Amino acid sequence: MKPPEQYQKRILLAVSGLSPQIVTETLYALAIAQQEQPTEIHLISTNTGKQKAVLELLHPDTGKFYQLCNDYHLDGIQFSADSIYVIPDKHGVLLDDIKTPEENEAAADFITQKVNELTRDDDCALYVSIAGGRKTMGYYLGYALSLYGRAQDRLSHVLVTERYESLRDFFYPTPYSRVIYDRDHNPLDTNAAQIMLANIPFVRLRSGIPHFLLEGTASFNDSIRFARTAESEPLLEINGNRLCANGIVVPLKGINFAFYLWMLQQTVFAKGTVKRLTEPNIDYADSFLSVYRQVSGEAKDDDKTVKALGKGIEPQWLSERRTAVKKAFEKALGEKVAQLFLVQPTGKNNQRCYSIKLSPGQIIGFTLTFR
Repeated sequence: MKPPEQYQKRILLAVSGLSPQIVTETLYALAIAQQEQPTEIHLISTNTGKQKAVLELLHPDTGKFYQLCNDYHLDGIQFSADSIYVIPDKHGVLLDDIKTPEENEAAADFITQKVNELTRDDDCALYVSIAGGRKTMGYYLGYALSLYGRAQDRLSHVLVTERYESLRDFFYPTPYSRVIYDRDHNPLDTNAAQIMLANIPFVRLRSGIPHFLLEGTASFNDSIRFARTAESEPLLEINGNRLCANGIVVPLKGINFAFYLWMLQQTVFAKGTVKRLTEPNIDYADSFLSVYRQVSGEAKDDDKTVKALGKGIEPQWLSERRTAVKKAFEKALGEKVAQLFLVQPTGKNNQRCYSIKLSPGQIIGFTLTFR
């Protein structure tokens, strides 16, 4: 995977409360100190925080974002009021602050959904800063990146020279001398300030997130709940024609559902394997059709599947069923957790076999009879 600075689209994503300086400080650290200039800036804030950011960063005459770009000749960075997102509550009302448990839950969901959305673009890299806003906002942003972040995404915290930190008039180290005052009214020169970016390693859990969460709108709690399935021992539940893996429904139907039950029968309960095929196998077809008839309600001889397997299970048929099962489990569980339940190959070349690495004690509701 190429490093983030080699991506054509590079997004600086931050959270902010009443200190929009986090944007210019982080931008300075990235573009000047590290020579990794982002192409876009996105900010998550409250209604009050957005108003402050627009006035102090984006005012056409005094905006500090424009001053920073002019001072250091930074061209082509897209940042406007439209890319400052205000957190709404569950009724869609924009929040002025984040104080109550309900407001924190709304912030968690909104931040998670925004990170999910931005990480769907494979052609971009994210620089995520957790330095601004309330502490819970930074926590949610960092955790959301742990859930959805890719190899090219980075997490950081900006460090500012102590006497300059959180000063109302300090936004970035200027390339010229400019006097401001600290909290004790002592003069400081903005040219003497130092800013560093502390990169924060994080665990990437994206492979444990089901595809439907990656592709849709997920709440913070839903994302955490599904990510935790990776920590659980595998448990498969069969209830009629419904299959659940670690409590999550796997959308296997018809012939693919019957194939998976057949594999369970052959490899878990009969403690055998299904061999790699090079030619049609009539014995496999007979045992599979026994399962298929039990699942589908005694399918008749003119059933399409019964007729197709009349001369045995073909190698391509077996491969197609394995692929269909793999896709269904990965969509429901994510790639990492799905591995616990999949039909897996063992051995090499002519000795290759297939089996499911579950034990009978990890399966509930298997009632098929052996014929």
